[in-house]
Amino acid sequence: MTVSLVPGASPETALAIADLTSAAKDVLEGAFPPLWVKGEVTNFTAHRNGHWYFTLRDRTAQLSCVVWARDVRRIPAPPDEGMQVMARGQLSVYAARGQMQFMISAMEAEGEGLWRKQFELTRAALEKDGLLDPARRRALPRFPRRVAVVTSPDGAALHDIVSVITRRNAKVEIVVVPAAVQGETAPESLVAALDRVARWRDADVLIVARGGGSREDLWAFNDERVARAIAACPIPTISGIGHEVDVTIADLVVDHRAATPSAAAEAAVPVLAEVTATVRALGEAIRAAAVLRVRDASRELRRLARDLALRSERAVERRRARLQEVAARLEALSPLATLARGYAVALSATGCALPSAALFRPGMPFALELRDGRVHATADEVHVRRSTPGPPRSPEAPRAAPGAAPGAPGSAR
Repeated sequence: MTVSLVPGASPETALAIADLTSAAKDVLEGAFPPLWVKGEVTNFTAHRNGHWYFTLRDRTAQLSCVVWARDVRRIPAPPDEGMQVMARGQLSVYAARGQMQFMISAMEAEGEGLWRKQFELTRAALEKDGLLDPARRRALPRFPRRVAVVTSPDGAALHDIVSVITRRNAKVEIVVVPAAVQGETAPESLVAALDRVARWRDADVLIVARGGGSREDLWAFNDERVARAIAACPIPTISGIGHEVDVTIADLVVDHRAATPSAAAEAAVPVLAEVTATVRALGEAIRAAAVLRVRDASRELRRLARDLALRSERAVERRRARLQEVAARLEALSPLATLARGYAVALSATGCALPSAALFRPGMPFALELRDGRVHATADEVHVRRSTPGPPRSPEAPRAAPGAAPGAPGSAR
């Protein structure tokens, strides 16, 4: 009896399951190099260990797929159920189950499906935390002394920024904080550079820049970690990423978005000659305004002085007229005015007025106060009219002599 030596050709040379699946794996992987396949995603499951499991299918067939956790970060976002994708991977065999599977290392959706999905997910997360609120945007400094630039030290973007700033104002200091701007390590490198700028705090404004590139080249600036690091920066930030048509998540969180790195440099630094001309023009305007103000104030002061003088003259005239009026009244009431009209006033020896005949007595000395002098006299006779009641007797009025009859006739000499 002849025994076959071919493995698995007879019961005696039967293969172990592990050997068979291992051999099948080697055959498949050797026969099929890494390739792209196209299909519809179904039964997607994200395992807690970080792996993705799903099935790709078309009208007549299906293929089990896996994305290992180490490769997940290369794919923008998990695919949606029913999404048409193109996946690059290696056909292999899962030995533990004897199942053929496609190990995917890269994936793209039709159009911008996966990229757009991840963009919107990141945008929604940042918007939820208020990082996209226009109210949080800060004004850029008008006259920065030092500009920090986070970019690749070997890229064209840095050359453009340095050229523009030097041309506009050579006195501005430029500090380059190097970072990778594309590739798998770019997000971590950008976050580290932004953290250095935040801890340094000695720049007036920050430019985050990169030259043009494909969607994949610019994807690091759509990373949520990079966006949050930019939003947390304590100094005003400017983005100059790609070209004008390229919009990244980083552009949404900065204080000012520029279309290109050169435009970012222009936004950060004003032209020194223009600033000097503006300051000179402002100085001339202030000087002219001051001259005009002084002239107007002098004219107003002269007007007020004339008005004050006129008001003072009028006030003096009014008061003079009032004084003259009062003086005329006093003059009319003055005893001297009465004397001037031919009247006289009788005065006692003590100088008190004697307005009534009842105050006299025969032989009593008295004086007559006239307009132009005084005459001393003595009462010889006193005649009192009884029909006119006399005033009350003055304390200085002379008393009648004892035994003399009231109203005795007398004469004055």
